[in-house]
Amino acid sequence: MAFVPAAQAARILRAWGNKVDSDPVGLIAGGQGDAAWTMIVRFVKDGYIKDDDARDWNADDLLKSLRDGTEAANEDRRARGFPELDVVGWIAPPAYDAGTHRLVSSLAVREKATPDSQVQSVNYFTYALGRNGYFSFDLLSDRNKIASDQMAAAPALDGLGYDEGHRYSDFVASSDHVAAYGLAALVGVVAAKKLGLLALAGLFAMKFAKIGVVALAAAGGIFARVFRRKGRGQPSGPA
Repeated sequence: MAFVPAAQAARILRAWGNKVDSDPVGLIAGGQGDAAWTMIVRFVKDGYIKDDDARDWNADDLLKSLRDGTEAANEDRRARGFPELDVVGWIAPPAYDAGTHRLVSSLAVREKATPDSQVQSVNYFTYALGRNGYFSFDLLSDRNKIASDQMAAAPALDGLGYDEGHRYSDFVASSDHVAAYGLAALVGVVAAKKLGLLALAGLFAMKFAKIGVVALAAAGGIFARVFRRKGRGQPSGPA
């Protein structure tokens, strides 16, 4: 895997047609060739997200909200000359685990006016709720390889945890800020307008080529700094 830092990740997202209000945490890119995948990592500090509406939501209603939000986001894409997106439907409807405070869902997306034979893109979302906001992981894939990409990206998701004092269970009702929306809105309108959806159709190879160049440049800079420090501060030893 390779990690693309925040500033470079934001440039990539803008190049893909997304409106980026604030820099993401970064991008995680893994695999190579046909097995390449990428995941957008964000932390949204909107406050404590109430999850009590997860018991009563309807997946069809959430899908309609998501489509409405995507149409609103398409105005920005259209203004900047990027293809508009269509939400095809759920691959896996939203499922919330109240024990881990994680929400997962996967959605098929495609660019408008593409033929039915075009492989549909997949946005596989994982939201990890915390005391002051949430982490969002958006795994980009397509219908043909989402299962293998999920397995490949699982270690990055498994490694996430909140420090004590920042966990969802550490919420203090008397003083902490509560978000203006709940979990259902996060799945629907917020996911489309704030986080954005991406389609890989027709641009798959180009996008991953861009990630590869940025990731290699970032890794090269890290390695150069490490070796410079070793050269200045450590004696050479036997090979």
